[in-house]
Amino acid sequence: MANLPEDSESLKVVLRSLLQERDRQKQRAEEQTKRADDLHMQNLRLQLELERFKKWYYGPRADRLEAPGDLLQLLMDFAQELEQKPIHPEDLPPHTKPEPEYELRRVKRRPGRRSLANFENLPVTTHVYELSPQERVCPCCGGERQEIGADESWQIEYIPGRFERLQHIRKKYACAGCERAGENPRMEVAAKPEAAIEKGMAGPGLLAYIVTSKFSDYLPLYRLEDIFARQGFEISRATQSIWCGDVADLVQPLYELMAKRVRESHVVATDDTIMPMLSVGQTKQARMWVYVGDPAHPYNVFDFTLNRGRDGPKHFLKDYRQVLLADAYGGYNGVVGGNQITRAGCWSHARRKFVDAEKVAPEIARAVVELLRPLYAMEKQAKDVSVAERLELRQAQSAPILAELRQRLLVWKEQLLPKHPMAEAVNYVLGQWTELNVFCSDGAVPIDNNVSEREMKRVVLNRKNSLFVGNPRGGRTAAILASLTSTCRRHDIDPQLYFTQLLLNLPQVRMNELPSWLPDQWKLRQAARAASLETTASQTP
Repeated sequence: MANLPEDSESLKVVLRSLLQERDRQKQRAEEQTKRADDLHMQNLRLQLELERFKKWYYGPRADRLEAPGDLLQLLMDFAQELEQKPIHPEDLPPHTKPEPEYELRRVKRRPGRRSLANFENLPVTTHVYELSPQERVCPCCGGERQEIGADESWQIEYIPGRFERLQHIRKKYACAGCERAGENPRMEVAAKPEAAIEKGMAGPGLLAYIVTSKFSDYLPLYRLEDIFARQGFEISRATQSIWCGDVADLVQPLYELMAKRVRESHVVATDDTIMPMLSVGQTKQARMWVYVGDPAHPYNVFDFTLNRGRDGPKHFLKDYRQVLLADAYGGYNGVVGGNQITRAGCWSHARRKFVDAEKVAPEIARAVVELLRPLYAMEKQAKDVSVAERLELRQAQSAPILAELRQRLLVWKEQLLPKHPMAEAVNYVLGQWTELNVFCSDGAVPIDNNVSEREMKRVVLNRKNSLFVGNPRGGRTAAILASLTSTCRRHDIDPQLYFTQLLLNLPQVRMNELPSWLPDQWKLRQAARAASLETTASQTP
């Protein structure tokens, strides 16, 4: 105080200097606080990423929350205490006999072996074992023993696949009389069925096996190359790849018909994933999309694009005007707005956001999961009811739960810092709230998009084994053939049997007959034919 100047102007200068220093200190403190908050959020995000990686690498894939550690420890301590504390016979309720000190452990019997005699769908090879004439002689009287019955037993056998050559001989005919008279002998060659691949050496069964192995069993072509070599006939992976492309060209009209039918659905579920494609100097991140039709249009159609731009779904859905069930990918916005499509959200995606952030905000995550549990219980209950009844149940039971959830989300949004991982989950749901509530106003819309996510998992499995597609034609081939094998799986059809018959007959099929070769229609024809044969057999004396 003694060093302060006495005149007012100098005091003002000192005061201004102190105020400026205070402001600088305050600004530095705010910057430090902001930096600390940012570091805290970064730390939380890193913890979250670490937990995601640990779950991906070590843990189960299901979106389940772990039980609290203190509860588990409490249950373990309680169990140990019960084991150590003896129970006196007088403490037992009346008419209760004390358990013996030692009790024989009961072995749980498994169900008996399956009766192989009932598997009428499998062919039977019968082996009969008889006594030789010498063995039939009775050791007592020397007479011949007569057959009085038989013991029957069954085994199941596997016959490995094999190659065989099919020789096609087209006989030629000519008029000998005309030839002797010096006239045109009118030569004619017998016709043979048109092949799936013109002048190709692969029969329909072999092509069907390659397509099924590659796009239904997800065996890469180099493994098939080794399998074929062991069976006595080498087929290079390059040749197999060319054949797959030729098959895709042949069945493309059927693929386009399936796509047309999917676009007639009331609800189309869609998702996408990366499909690496070889490119000059690098691997290009192309995409594989799936479009799943509703129960009235039961087809799964894949589409290959070179990137994740909105042009892919916009082109596929250009004439669509109903409900699109998808995740929150922004590329769908232009598709929905331009085509007047109702967009529905996926509660599985929303729930997963909270499960992933559970480590940094367990109370909120558990509260959300508990609120969503009755929604899925109700969906399970309404699985087999009509669309109108399902809508009524949703409006009566699900809508009030969602209203409560929204109120809680708004409260949590105010409590959490903007960059908090749990705030991202809260904002995701609030930002998708209209889309996530569509299922409460339309009983035909599923609560989640799991049906298309399951198809994407199969694409990922194929990608894991095959690594990439070689070029855009390879991606298109994969999309076409995966569409047919996936739809066969949807209808519980053996894709190898389906493709064998399809490739045997499709070259002769007219365009107006094409719908009868859609997988679901083919299955109906097979069932009708089997029923007709069974009826005929039962009427035959």
